[in-house]
Amino acid sequence: MKLPGTLRVLRLGGLLLAAVPGLAAAFTFADVTARAQQLAARPYQPPAPIPQWLHELSYDQWRDIRFRPEHALWRGEGLPFEVQFFHPGLYYDRSVVVRVIEPGQVRPLPFASDHFDYGKNAVPEAVPPDLGFAGLRIHAPIKTPDYYDEVAVFLGASYFRAVGADNVYGLSARGLAIDTAESGGEEFPWFREFWLVRPEPQDRQLTLYALLDSPSLAGAYRFVITPGKATVMDVDSVLFPRRAIGKLGIAPLTSMFFYGENRSQQPVNDYRPEVHDSDGLAMWNGSGERIWRPLHSPRLLQISAFSDNGPRGFGLIQRERRFPEFEDLSAAYHKRPSVWVEPIGDWGRGHVVLVEIPSNEEVHDNIVAYWRPEADIAPGNETSLTYRLSWGWDVPDL
Repeated sequence: MKLPGTLRVLRLGGLLLAAVPGLAAAFTFADVTARAQQLAARPYQPPAPIPQWLHELSYDQWRDIRFRPEHALWRGEGLPFEVQFFHPGLYYDRSVVVRVIEPGQVRPLPFASDHFDYGKNAVPEAVPPDLGFAGLRIHAPIKTPDYYDEVAVFLGASYFRAVGADNVYGLSARGLAIDTAESGGEEFPWFREFWLVRPEPQDRQLTLYALLDSPSLAGAYRFVITPGKATVMDVDSVLFPRRAIGKLGIAPLTSMFFYGENRSQQPVNDYRPEVHDSDGLAMWNGSGERIWRPLHSPRLLQISAFSDNGPRGFGLIQRERRFPEFEDLSAAYHKRPSVWVEPIGDWGRGHVVLVEIPSNEEVHDNIVAYWRPEADIAPGNETSLTYRLSWGWDVPDL
C-alpha cells in the first residue's frame, strides 16, 4: 500500500500517531490480503538489521527494557483494550511496523525511546529514532473491571501466545511452520506488519491484522481476539506461495515436555514430580474418534503423523491441574493453558503431525504439533484457511 500525502502527528492515549491523509475510509482484511499477494509476486526482501549492540544484549539486559504503561495505546480512553510494545534486541532481531485503523484513516505508530524504561542499561542516546517495535502485547480487564491484565502477546517471527483468566503463559502458537524438523533446516516466517482496529467502548473483541512474509511465501492474517475464562482467537489466513513448499504446517503449536508421570526422566537432583507445559496431544478426527497421545522427551528426534480427512480439532493439552503434581511455585505449571485448534470449514485430507525433540532442560520448547495438508502448496495457488484457537483450562467439546 502506497502512503500518499504528508504526515501530520497527533497524540492518542500517550502515543504519537502519524496520521496519513488520503487513505480509503475503510481499511479491511481485503486490503491486507492484496498486500500479501503483491508481496508474494516480488522476490523476498529480508528485514533491515537492528544495531549490533542490541543483538549483544544479555537476556537480563533486554528484560530490563520495559515499556512505560502510561504510554499504552488507548490508555485512559475508556476502551476495553490497551496495547503495549516490546523493544528490539537479543533474540528479537527485527522491527515490525504497527498501525492503528480508525474511521477514515490508518495511523502508523512511530517508535519513541522515551516510551521505554531502560533500567540499568545506559543506552537510550544510542537508540535510532526510527528503530521500530519488536512486537506487542494486548491487555484487557478479564479478572476485575479496574485492572487490564495481559491476555495476548505477538513477539518473535510469527509466534504469539495467550492466556485465559487465571492462567499463566505457557505454550505458543505460530502463524505458520515451514520444513519443521527437516534436514535442510526450518524456515521461520515472520509478521512484518500489524494493524490494530480501534475498538468501541462496548466491544468484547479486538481485531488485529498481520502481514506474514518469508522466502517461501507471503500471507494475510486476521485475528479476532475475545478474552475471557478461555481466550478465543478466530483466525483467517490467506497464503500466497513464492515457491513449491514441501512441508507446510498449519496452526502450529509449540510447547515443552521435560518429564512426567508417563515417562520417568526425572533428574536425580530435582524434587518436582513433573515438569511440562503440556502433557498430551488430543485429536478429534473426521470420523468422530477421539485420540489421546501422551507426550515425552525422546532419546532421538521423533515425528508422528496421524492421517485424517476433515479434522474436527486437535490441540496440546495440560491435563494436570493440581499444584502437588508439579510442586513449583515459580513456574506454576498447573496453571499453564491448553490450546485447542478447531478448523472452520473442511480442511480436506492431511495429517496432524507431532514433533518431539530430545531435551535435557525445561528451558527448551521441544514439542511441535500442526496440520499438514495433503494438497500441494505451489505458486499460483492461493490457500485460504480459517480456524479457532481456544486458550484456557479445558478443551472445548471434549
